[in-house]
Amino acid sequence: MIANGNPMDEQDAVALLQRVFGSSARTLVDNGDDAVVLRKVPRPLVVSVDASVQGVHFDRDHVSLKDIGFRSHAAAVSDLAAMAAAPICSLSALVVPKGFSRRELAQLAAGQKLSATQHECAVVGGNLSRGLELSVTTTVIGSAALPTLRSGARPGHGIWLIGPVGLARAGLELLRADRAPRMNRSARAAALGAFRRPRALLAEGRRAAKRVSALIDVSDGLVQDADQIARASGVRLCFDWTLLERLPTAELRAVAAAFGVHPLKWALAGGEDYALLATAPGRLSGARLLGQVTPGRGVRLVGAPAWAKGLRGFDHLR
Repeated sequence: MIANGNPMDEQDAVALLQRVFGSSARTLVDNGDDAVVLRKVPRPLVVSVDASVQGVHFDRDHVSLKDIGFRSHAAAVSDLAAMAAAPICSLSALVVPKGFSRRELAQLAAGQKLSATQHECAVVGGNLSRGLELSVTTTVIGSAALPTLRSGARPGHGIWLIGPVGLARAGLELLRADRAPRMNRSARAAALGAFRRPRALLAEGRRAAKRVSALIDVSDGLVQDADQIARASGVRLCFDWTLLERLPTAELRAVAAAFGVHPLKWALAGGEDYALLATAPGRLSGARLLGQVTPGRGVRLVGAPAWAKGLRGFDHLR
């Protein structure tokens, strides 16, 4: 790799990453050896992996390397939130294109470090390789006394949402636009912030653990991820359109109006918000009721207009 005219070999890159990420109290051995050695963990481990690939998950013309680093790490940590787990540490496997500079690597790692600090999920090791495009694969390790699953929804349970949806898609549309329409600054800032700096709802997931029957993070779109719960639980999730209409925030409504889009289009199919979708047999504090679980299969939007019935989220292979 070449950095500002100065050659950077693999050892240089590894040394840079070691300086950025430092060490962690969660490990006996971390950055720089052949493997990480974790300290004893008293509760069951929860492990997940998430990939962020150039041209699929991000476009370098639209987001900075720091954004890419932050978003890739936060997306992986959100899987821990969906399992009601507390973070322990994370591993990062980087594939960088030829000519990726020292400065670029430092920017990418700075974004990862920022998310790792905010989510208390230190990057303690990983791998570095060269490839045709930039990709960041993050493995997260957490622990949970009572991990929540997607498979516990039952007829009669309510459908609940923790956190906002739709703003991340609004932010993406702003970044993609050749000439963004006029809107108030606070709405624009909120949308861009939701996309560039998503927050994994770790504390919210742990608080909900004892009261929910199923839980998932909204990464591919509310409808798409609701279908994951429906499939795993063997039930139907019926959303009430009158309740869904209350979902969009003022900021989401403002951005959607500027683009001439119904805000629920982005709220239901946008993705990458990392809100938590839950089912529960009783009331769920801090969450919005959206409908009810019934016998059957799949997802139904009860009372929805015709345009909404074909909404789908992101599918990696479609």
